[in-house]
Amino acid sequence: MVLNGIRTGARLWSGAPRGTEMMTTQSLRKKLHLVSDPINLDASVTEVFGMMLGADCRSTNEIPMDEPETITAVVGFGGLLSGACVFGSGGSAALTIASKLTGMELLETDDTVKDAIGEVCNMLAGAWKSRVPDLSASCGLSIPAVITGRDYFIHVQAPEFRLHRAYRFDDTTFAVTIICDGLQ
Repeated sequence: MVLNGIRTGARLWSGAPRGTEMMTTQSLRKKLHLVSDPINLDASVTEVFGMMLGADCRSTNEIPMDEPETITAVVGFGGLLSGACVFGSGGSAALTIASKLTGMELLETDDTVKDAIGEVCNMLAGAWKSRVPDLSASCGLSIPAVITGRDYFIHVQAPEFRLHRAYRFDDTTFAVTIICDGLQ
C-alpha cells in the first residue's frame, strides 16, 4: 500500500532516485533496546537544560523532594510509538526552571511557570524521540498538559516499557519518565 508516496507495511522506502533507495525497518520492536536506553534520555535532558537554561544537569538516585505542591507536564506520543513523556517536580524546582528559562524571577506558580514547565517537557520529548531516527520521522507529539496539586499519579495499564530517571541541577531535583503503551 502506498500512502503519500511512501510504501507502508513491513518496510519503508525512501523517495531517493532508482538504484539509491534507502531501506529502513518500520517496526520499532526490533529496536526496543535503542528506544528504551536511558542514555538517550540522559543526553536529551543534558542537551535541553544546557542549551535552553544554561544549566548543568546530571542524573541522580535522589528522589525529588516531597513538597506541598507538585507540577507535572505530560506530552503524548502518537505514531510508531504511543505513550507519553512525563516531567515531574516540586514547586520550588518548577520555579527555578521557569525562572532560568524565562530570565525572570518568578515567585509563585502562575501560568508563566506552568507554560514553561510544559515547554520544557515538550523540548525533552522532542529531543528524546530525535535520538532514534525511525521514531523521529514516524511519531508525533501532542501539546503539553500541565497538572498541579498533590497526591495524584498517572496510570498506564500494562506499558510496553517505562523509563524513569531523576535529575539534579543547582539545589533542585526533578524526574522524567517515558511511558510507552504501544509499539508497532
